[in-house]
Amino acid sequence: MPGVTLHGEDVGRWLTTQRRDFSKLNEEQQRRLGKLGVKPQKAVRAGKIPAKAAVASGPGTGGGAFHKSLEALAQYIAREGRLPGRGVVQVLSDGTEHRTGIWIGSVKGRRDRLDQAQLAALAELGVDWAR
Repeated sequence: MPGVTLHGEDVGRWLTTQRRDFSKLNEEQQRRLGKLGVKPQKAVRAGKIPAKAAVASGPGTGGGAFHKSLEALAQYIAREGRLPGRGVVQVLSDGTEHRTGIWIGSVKGRRDRLDQAQLAALAELGVDWAR
């Protein structure tokens, strides 16, 4: 989880780097990380959104992507005590990365399409425009 430090090292950031640069590691490093359950990050071509992230969220779609992003937002607020800036990327415990800062702006732009439960969840986290 980002923000958790051990001997001054941000463990979440370190883990993200290991996953991203997995192919650059030697075989022994890859083996050891594999024993811990760490897998390489799937490559994403520039300008392409992974299919899983492209799934719509909101009323009638199950809202899975919305809830994952909401979880990322809640983690960030719990750690930092404020809403994220635009460039914030939050890594969840399952290793998925969420562009939390961009997401909150995007959701604000389409708030008229959010259902009451989604608005209430955002308001509970202190998002003023969701009230």
